[in-house]
Amino acid sequence: MAQRTVLLVLFDGVQSLDVTGPLEVFTGAEHQAPGTYRIRTASLDGGPVRTSSGLTLVPDTSFADAPGPHTLLVPGGQGTRAPDPRLTAWLREHGPRAERLVSVCTGAILLAEAGLLDGRRATTHWAYCAKLARDHPAIDVDPDPIYVRDGPVATSAGVTAGIDLALALVEEDLGRDTALTVARHLVVFLRRPGNQAQFSAQLAAQTARREPLRDVQQWISEHPAEDLAVEALAARAGLSPRHFARAFRAETGTTPGRYVDRVRLEHARRLLEDTAAGVEEISRASGYGTPEAMRRAFLKALGTAPAEYRRRFRPAPAY
Repeated sequence: MAQRTVLLVLFDGVQSLDVTGPLEVFTGAEHQAPGTYRIRTASLDGGPVRTSSGLTLVPDTSFADAPGPHTLLVPGGQGTRAPDPRLTAWLREHGPRAERLVSVCTGAILLAEAGLLDGRRATTHWAYCAKLARDHPAIDVDPDPIYVRDGPVATSAGVTAGIDLALALVEEDLGRDTALTVARHLVVFLRRPGNQAQFSAQLAAQTARREPLRDVQQWISEHPAEDLAVEALAARAGLSPRHFARAFRAETGTTPGRYVDRVRLEHARRLLEDTAAGVEEISRASGYGTPEAMRRAFLKALGTAPAEYRRRFRPAPAY
């Protein structure tokens, strides 16, 4: 198997975990299968860079002397807000030469500025998806998944999603067993499905200002198997169904139905991850009623069936 060069781009204001997370994954894979990865870091002039947290990183080389990479990885961070034009120009020239072009978090903004995401589907940290879509209308921005693959280009969401994407790339290169071993050493899951949502139902929706609506939100989270139709929720809040639906959306940014769907999906995911309960039991406990209804919900939201989700997203066993 030919050795693959992985080149990580460094710049002032980079987010340190965007760099070190994927770096640890590829380094761990190299330890498991020596000779498969050649891992290098580079900055504009080869000099040290200061991360957004104040940590100093010393690269292996400069952009000018960097080896041609198989995988070019571009992290994010505060330094993407006003990037050095030389960095953008270098990416514009060298990005298309890489067999795989990868970004973590707001590294997608650098790829977008270099014109490397035009006509492609991409994601970034949820807080910057709207900006990416607004500033670069030629990009199909998907704010939900933790990472997106579009041909040779892969973009991931905020910070730790870079670890998920790196594990997926290692699995693609070296197989599931190697990726699983690396994940176990890092005490993370093998990898979350790329189209898993970036954040939970409670984070995805705002917390309602009015107490009756906040109470309903809490009750939904604690009772996913109950009758959660708008009429039942409205009665609990002491409002008419029409008034409740309108107020809930105004204060949380989502409809009651969509909020319920997210809560039930999240509840089912946690039971699959953390318990040995069967799919039928989990479907009832999560409010789906039947395994087939839960299966349809998982396929629609995550692109994978519950059994496959459990296989991929089980906790790594302790040593």
